[in-house]
Amino acid sequence: MAATEALNLDHPLKAPIRPAMAAEMPSLIGLSREDMGTALLEIGVPQKQVKMRVSQLWHWLYVRGVSDFDHMTNVSKDMREMLKKHFTIARPEIVEEQISTDGTRKWLLRFPPRGAGRPVEIETVYIPEEGRGTLCISSQVGCTLTCSFCHTGTQKLVRNLTAEEILAQLLLARDRLGDFPDRDTPAGAIVPAEGRKVSNVVMMGMGEPLYNFENVKTALLIATDGDGLSLSKRRVTLSTSGIVPEIHRTGAELGVMLAISLHAVRDDLRDMLVPINKKYPLKDLLDACRAYPGLSNARRITFEYVMLEGVNDSLEDAKELVRLLKGIPAKINLIPFNPWPGTNYQCSSWEHIEQFADFINAAGYASPIRTPRGRDILAACGQLKSESERMRKVDRMAFEAMMIANHGED
Repeated sequence: MAATEALNLDHPLKAPIRPAMAAEMPSLIGLSREDMGTALLEIGVPQKQVKMRVSQLWHWLYVRGVSDFDHMTNVSKDMREMLKKHFTIARPEIVEEQISTDGTRKWLLRFPPRGAGRPVEIETVYIPEEGRGTLCISSQVGCTLTCSFCHTGTQKLVRNLTAEEILAQLLLARDRLGDFPDRDTPAGAIVPAEGRKVSNVVMMGMGEPLYNFENVKTALLIATDGDGLSLSKRRVTLSTSGIVPEIHRTGAELGVMLAISLHAVRDDLRDMLVPINKKYPLKDLLDACRAYPGLSNARRITFEYVMLEGVNDSLEDAKELVRLLKGIPAKINLIPFNPWPGTNYQCSSWEHIEQFADFINAAGYASPIRTPRGRDILAACGQLKSESERMRKVDRMAFEAMMIANHGED
């Protein structure tokens, strides 16, 4: 497809690939239909045309994936010129694209400052698996939560990403993977949803999604809109460290799958590993999980549990984990800890991890162990970081990395 013609799949790409988003013009990407209609009215589109124009733009942006108004072939030239004068639909700049030997891809993307004082950068990761392709999306530049085992948490929060910037990560990934129909596919043709390279999305990149709820909500509602990108809500997972007041809203207003970064079964330990626990302790968090709208055996909550040697990996921890989750339809993802420079933690031994998993499985909970992915590009859970002090490539190559698996519809 045209989206991938310029991509050399064999080597990482270091130079910028696309022009940066135009900071001086508002983007149509990330607007709801209502807001898009308002924006068109404000530039002089007649009221009687607005509904039709919104429908056209929605199709070109989210079904066909165009990033140039001139490619909207059923929109008049005069209208295209008007749109170009007032709006942008450009993709973010790709600062670096790395492709692992196992097919995992990581993009370092640059966005305009938008109050940050300078352009900002975030990382997005794509993980191909048998039967699915998962895109791990960031919601913030940096993070406020300072989880002690997480490399991303060592980068201070710079700003929230806008709905446009969250959604742009999905659009860009589908561009780079050739996941949109060819440009000359007839308008109105049925475009199959099956066989997509990006079939699953996880909000597990940089940042805490529920501290940027409104922008995340807008972006995910567009991503799951049946007349556009059309992702199944059962294939979209939002991960939170436990922002209790927003958990019910996530289920009620978004209806996506929920993942909880748990990592400890005692408040004193979780206070250290996941400091937000001091504000929202385990009892409050698990009560919110039990009340999650739509919770059922078919729509289980995923609990993330990073395996830290001598910290949270004992048989007693496994027993307490089973006790805490009693009555909650759940899946427990065990995550071998991913090392990063300066950390004081070590990964549990494989034997220890398997024993932990065996106990939880015997108690009736699915307990997959995430398999290592993206070993050569530091694309691992908890390792994404976009500061200039990131490890040099030669150092990154020395660390084992793995990424998101076992999320979304089974």
